[in-house]
Amino acid sequence: MTEERKNGQEAYVDALIARSRAAQRVVADYTQTQVDAIAKMYAKVVFDNSEMLARVAAEESRMGVFEDKVKKCQAKSRIIWNSLRDKKTVGIIAEHPEEGIVEVAKPIGVVCAATPCTNPVVTPMCNAMFAVKGRNTIIISPHPRSRQTTKLLADLYYAELDRMGVPRDIFLYVEEPTIAATQHLMANCDVVLATGGPGVVKSAYSSGKPSFGVGAGNVQGIWDENIDFKAAAARVIASRTFDNGIICAGDQTVIAPASQFAEILEALRGEGAVYFEDKETVDRFRRAIFPDGTMNRELVGQPVRKVAEAAGVPIPEGTRAILLYPGAYGAADPLSKEKMCPVMTVYKWDTFAEAVAIAQANLEYNGAGHTCSIQSNDREHVEYAGTRLPVSRVLVNQSSASMAGGSFLNGLNPTTTLGCGTWGNNSIAENLTYYHLFNRSRISYVKENAAVPTDAELWG
Repeated sequence: MTEERKNGQEAYVDALIARSRAAQRVVADYTQTQVDAIAKMYAKVVFDNSEMLARVAAEESRMGVFEDKVKKCQAKSRIIWNSLRDKKTVGIIAEHPEEGIVEVAKPIGVVCAATPCTNPVVTPMCNAMFAVKGRNTIIISPHPRSRQTTKLLADLYYAELDRMGVPRDIFLYVEEPTIAATQHLMANCDVVLATGGPGVVKSAYSSGKPSFGVGAGNVQGIWDENIDFKAAAARVIASRTFDNGIICAGDQTVIAPASQFAEILEALRGEGAVYFEDKETVDRFRRAIFPDGTMNRELVGQPVRKVAEAAGVPIPEGTRAILLYPGAYGAADPLSKEKMCPVMTVYKWDTFAEAVAIAQANLEYNGAGHTCSIQSNDREHVEYAGTRLPVSRVLVNQSSASMAGGSFLNGLNPTTTLGCGTWGNNSIAENLTYYHLFNRSRISYVKENAAVPTDAELWG
């Protein structure tokens, strides 16, 4: 890149930031009712236009499944708005009389959000909702393969913002995104949200600004003995195949009890899975998916048949997912890593401790900090895994792809940004939500009837 072009991109970004700051000074004086109306609008626009947005996203990104993207637009808009609608984010938001503390919410300013082509609609929607809830403005830096999707979303928002009398500039986007433009935006905004590959996340954390990033996904799926295998298979295959496997929270493995493996395999086949354990076939898939040890970009978000064709392996009509038995786990085999296509690896355990050890080895190789999925009715087993595995989320008897980011049926924060803690080099070990995007002042009064302990009380 020439110095002249770089300077031109930086000037363009500087102009966006100036416009965003001017708009933020307006929204900073909005009431709770006003910011809630905007957040609701952001969600409702995606819900009402889900088919159109999903179609453009599928066509432009050339990955995933149109029907699944429609479902994602509708589900995420509903659950995220439901989680936000009754939350206080303006003025005094909480009082703790016993501690003499009054909490006051204050805006951060301008939010920069780098968004991926794997999720080009609901991630900008979600980030914009969290931002405006805290009386902030947002600038989206989309992946180059989601520019048109982002423009379409913005135009829909602008029509509604005009109708509401709200400055358009509370939602801006980089029209011609480049690495240089995104890095300059990150360095000159007030907080960064980075959803995407490790390069984007690293840039965010190197920007000099407070940042929230995500870690690699490699969800380990542990199966316990004596459960409803058919129900578990339905949940897991739905998780692995949704949007052709590009969801970072989708199950990547079936770590199954050897004593009941035949029953489990039958249940998985009943959900459209095909299983391969012979070395030659597994080798073919390994070479196709990880030709140089890294994920084949040409297979990301592609249909299961295309993956099989790339490996030169015929599969039955109606196959939904491919199961591979590599015979090794962790760093001993690249198939232990995240596979962003409808492929899973299978492992067998003799003791539950062995199952957890397999999951841990795979996570330490790739995806530490993200999520583990457990199909089990044994609370002792669940908590054994939950206390040992380096993950931020442990989902029990759930379809991880659709529920790790929050659900009406669990208590996780509804989001599109799943923090992975220090395991994943992230600043948070939870699902990003609205309260991460405002500053919190605490007014401290002297506590009434406060007692100072004696040394004897303290030290015994």
